[in-house]
Amino acid sequence: MSTTLLLVQGLNGLQLGILLFLIAAGLTLVFGVMDFINLAHGVQYMVGAYFAAFFAAQTGSFWLALLLALPAALLFGLLLEFLVFRHLYDRDHMAQVLATFGVILVLNQGVKMVFGAAPLQVPLPDALTGGIRVMDGLLYPTYRLAIIAGGLATAGLLWWLVERTKVGMLVRAGATNAPMVAALGVDIRRLFMIVFGFGAMLAGFAGVLAAPILSVEPGMGDNLLILAFVVIVIGGIGSIRGAFLAALLVGLVETLGRSMMPDLMRLFLSPSEARQVGAALSSMLIYIAMAAILAFRPAGLFPVRAS
Repeated sequence: MSTTLLLVQGLNGLQLGILLFLIAAGLTLVFGVMDFINLAHGVQYMVGAYFAAFFAAQTGSFWLALLLALPAALLFGLLLEFLVFRHLYDRDHMAQVLATFGVILVLNQGVKMVFGAAPLQVPLPDALTGGIRVMDGLLYPTYRLAIIAGGLATAGLLWWLVERTKVGMLVRAGATNAPMVAALGVDIRRLFMIVFGFGAMLAGFAGVLAAPILSVEPGMGDNLLILAFVVIVIGGIGSIRGAFLAALLVGLVETLGRSMMPDLMRLFLSPSEARQVGAALSSMLIYIAMAAILAFRPAGLFPVRAS
């Protein structure tokens, strides 16, 4: 593999990792603080992308679509929390899995009814079209670099909120021992609602960022949800730092594995066999890496310390 291709795939992996972090950050807080398994979290990513497509079509501006889609994703997440999810907090995990899987089916069919089954496109903002010269002979798309920069800035802001604010202190305490936080007089239901709404907005933000470079279509969040669960298992449930580092790791392994594995297999197999075996192994690399990490760190790389 050439240096240019390696750099391109590395940047693509970093971009995927950033999107995964935006989805996994809310998911790990919801699971860590609320002990709630929300399979429908990937739907928030899809809903954010559809909000971006709708508002961009109405306003003709990506930036206005972004400004409108974020509060819309927050309100939609809070609506789901009020109508469905808060009634599941005291249920067992199996009930939560079945109910949230039902939400996936309903919302996937819902967007088909409202927007149709055909993929939608969101135009790139004019200021971020074209490419930036990363090295000789390589222009990397400006918008993809903007996704990386925006994701890193969001990660820094999220770290500050969780580590340096009173609400963040309560979230961290809730991730460690939610019953104790409730016993100290904190309205734990209100804390749950804040965490859930913020997580929904982060997932929606990821959908808005991805909309101009991916097709906006029903079910687009399902595959990323699986990767997001891998991220929070590797990083440690309830850990923002773990989710960030694990998301970058998963993004790089996923992207580099798919591009490099067939070439590596050609060292041992014929070209046709190398393509088949390489494709099969590349789809397994993330789960192999997860198993290897959990063999040495069963609670993940950066687990939340229990009191």
